[in-house]
Amino acid sequence: MKPTGTDPRILSLAAEVANSPEQNVPVILLKLKEIINSTPTRNSELKKIKQDIYCYDLIQYCLLVLSQDCSRIQGGWSTISQLTQILSHCCVGLEPGEDAEEFYSELLPSATENFLVLGRRLQTCFINAAKGEEKDELLHYFKIVTDSLFWLLGDHVQLVPNVLQSNHFLHLLQTDDVQIGSTVMTMLQNILHINRTKRTKKLLELNRQKEEEEHRLQLQLQRQRAMRQSRELRLSMLEIVPPGHVEKHTREIEEKSALIIQKHWKGYRERKRFNQQRPFLTEYKAAVTLQRAALKFLEKCRKKKKLFVPWQGLQGLSDAHRVKLKQQVDDYLRRHPSSQMSDVTSKELHAQAQEQLQHYFMGRALEERAQQHREALMAQINTNIEQLIRAPSLKEAKEKDPELFISRSRPVAAKAKQAHVNTLKHMQAPWWKKLGEEPGDMVDAPQDELSVELETLFIGGIKPP
Repeated sequence: MKPTGTDPRILSLAAEVANSPEQNVPVILLKLKEIINSTPTRNSELKKIKQDIYCYDLIQYCLLVLSQDCSRIQGGWSTISQLTQILSHCCVGLEPGEDAEEFYSELLPSATENFLVLGRRLQTCFINAAKGEEKDELLHYFKIVTDSLFWLLGDHVQLVPNVLQSNHFLHLLQTDDVQIGSTVMTMLQNILHINRTKRTKKLLELNRQKEEEEHRLQLQLQRQRAMRQSRELRLSMLEIVPPGHVEKHTREIEEKSALIIQKHWKGYRERKRFNQQRPFLTEYKAAVTLQRAALKFLEKCRKKKKLFVPWQGLQGLSDAHRVKLKQQVDDYLRRHPSSQMSDVTSKELHAQAQEQLQHYFMGRALEERAQQHREALMAQINTNIEQLIRAPSLKEAKEKDPELFISRSRPVAAKAKQAHVNTLKHMQAPWWKKLGEEPGDMVDAPQDELSVELETLFIGGIKPP
């Protein structure tokens, strides 16, 4: 039965295959690759495309082409290798539906066998080829065929025994060529890994089913044990109760049981109702929160408006009262006159302020220079102290060592040279020597490398000859 809503590209391709000569069919089937690659990778759409391809027998056409002689096919091994890719991609993730038995029992084993036969033919052509370029091309096609077979086995693990028991696969393993042998051994390792993974999954599934079955049996035993204890308790109670009170005791038990059932049922019903009303309750709380925030914001806005309301005058004042208040203000201003300054006085004060600022900045510059001089002297003293501490003894001193203490610049130059050599040594040291060091740590340089000619340095403005 043909599926409804078939992709028009599949319909046109199936019609073209049916109406074309046999020698043109392989090239036409290559269009399936473009259709599959252009389809989005979402499972539903790709599965629908593969089902349409299978229902219109395009996979069967690919299988028939692979069983033919490659010399009669247009494009040769290039077309054959691309068709193996198309066939494996169409079979992976395919859900055949009603034809599942035919697909799993006939089509997939036949496709696996055809892949092995093609690999054996490529192996023979590769061994008989003379040119290096031809060998590389045949090896490339052989890898495409083996990759397609591995891709097919990755989704249909039940085909692994068919491959391992095939005579064609055994013939591929017995090759003397290193490149073909390495490719086949890689495929064998991948196949064994797939088979091992399948067994592991089966064991995990069996263990999970076994645990679930044990848990179900334990629950069943607990229920039976609870029912037996309840019945034993009822029998013991009936033995204690007099015969005339048995009916009353039974009615009390039934009432208690009914109350327990009603309690559990009401609890379940209320919980279910609460879960149904939870979204509405969340919306109600959110609305209350928003309203509270909006009311607070509006209250703040009203308070700000009250603070910045323009003065509108005194309400309820008569003209006589306003005249009296004005007289009081004038009297206050007459008694407390404001101090006024002339332009000449203002300019004099400005000039005095500028002069004081100038004296301040000049004094500040002198203080900064003095501070820099003090820091330079301290640095020089520290350098001289370090140089004296590290100076060799009189027995070990050389002829050129006293020259380091003649000039003030020579200790600085020696210190800089030493720091430079240490930095270079630290940069050239191997990485394993820097493990565990802090960012400021340095590698101590040997004394031999520090004893360099310092006469070539430009020290104190004089360069010795």
